Amino acid sequence: MLPTSAIVALREKFPLITELMALQPLSWFNPGIAPAAEGLKDVGLTADDVAQASARLARFAPYLVKAFPETQASGGVIESPVVPLPAMQGALDMTSGQLWLKQDSHLPISGSIKARGGIYEVLKHAETLALDAGLLKEGDDYSLLASDAVRAFFGQYAIAVGSTGNLGLSIGIMSARLGFRATVHMSADARQWKKDKLRSHGVTVVEYATDYSVAVEAGRKQAESDPTCHFVDDENSHDLFLGYAVAGQRLKTQFAAKNVTVDAQHPLFVYLPCGVGGGPGGVAFGLKLAFGDDVHCIFVEPTHSPCMLLGVYTGLHDGISVQEIGIDNLTAADGLAVGRPSGFVGRAMQRLIDGYATVTDEELYRLLTTLEQTQGLRLEPSAVAGFAGIPAVLAAPQYQQHMEAATHLVWGTGGSMVPEHEMAAYVARGRALLAAGAA
Repeated sequence: MLPTSAIVALREKFPLITELMALQPLSWFNPGIAPAAEGLKDVGLTADDVAQASARLARFAPYLVKAFPETQASGGVIESPVVPLPAMQGALDMTSGQLWLKQDSHLPISGSIKARGGIYEVLKHAETLALDAGLLKEGDDYSLLASDAVRAFFGQYAIAVGSTGNLGLSIGIMSARLGFRATVHMSADARQWKKDKLRSHGVTVVEYATDYSVAVEAGRKQAESDPTCHFVDDENSHDLFLGYAVAGQRLKTQFAAKNVTVDAQHPLFVYLPCGVGGGPGGVAFGLKLAFGDDVHCIFVEPTHSPCMLLGVYTGLHDGISVQEIGIDNLTAADGLAVGRPSGFVGRAMQRLIDGYATVTDEELYRLLTTLEQTQGLRLEPSAVAGFAGIPAVLAAPQYQQHMEAATHLVWGTGGSMVPEHEMAAYVARGRALLAAGAA
């Protein structure tokens, strides 16, 4: 924690810090927002980079069909449905626009948004190694990577990552299936079932009694000491970011198929749960490329872990952590339990994210239970955070002109792999909180 004098100085310069320290839910709309054509220049990546990522995933589709039978129905495409939520919209008293859910909670292989970027980075690394070794050449059917000989080749190499849970699942499961020696360094807030699932896939799990940043640093050190080890850097990886960004054009295609119009008169608001920032940042980048100024992205974080809001609001980015201002970074939203944001994402996206909101753990439980009761959909606590950003947008004066025709999309980031007993406990907790509020 910073010295008292330093915190006082920060609070004087950045008044919102006082509210953050009080752990009360709040919202902040970015005064530095820029037209997409300008803001996209900050990223250092282009639409062509995203197109190349999309093409690489298409090349791997035959392999994914063979290695993961659950992808056969989609032809090896790792994609999630987008569904309307009329009953949830009623429960939230939304009288204008239309509410939708992007079900990354149901992405194949690892059941979370991390199946996008995480799996993509592993596949890109595997492709590079196989091409360099002459095991692949342009035009090959990538299903040949499922052979025992290729798995033995990849077994000479290692992949490591630090994770609160979901990224570890995507990296670990994909790496192990290809044949890599996979290690996931997991922070104290990671759920036991996620550790157990990784170990069942042959992944080495190293547990820490501390938070996410320590697990990441340990993974980084492992890679530095092993020349055969590739470290997946959730804080700074362009490959992860591009894997997430592929979602933008795919969503545009999905909405077109459902006759959902997105333009200046029919704006799209997308609500993204945010931890270190890589997943929501990459998705938002893809959305801005696909929809330009007609999409507005809102990041939502736990009141106990508002690292991206703190970094962007102060302009300090990864130069400040929530712990340094006395916030404990303890939250039931394990995927969002990050104290220091990605400096890469914060700086790259600082003129493209419209706003930020925070949410209490109690509200997360209420939201996940309300979603289960109204729509029969079950998401983990972190995955429903996006819903908490809606009231702030509905009340914001700058968005009122076209709100009647707006589309609101909550990005559901995980939950389909949560064990039944654990999900039942989440729902029961939310039910009790809802009952207490109604009493």
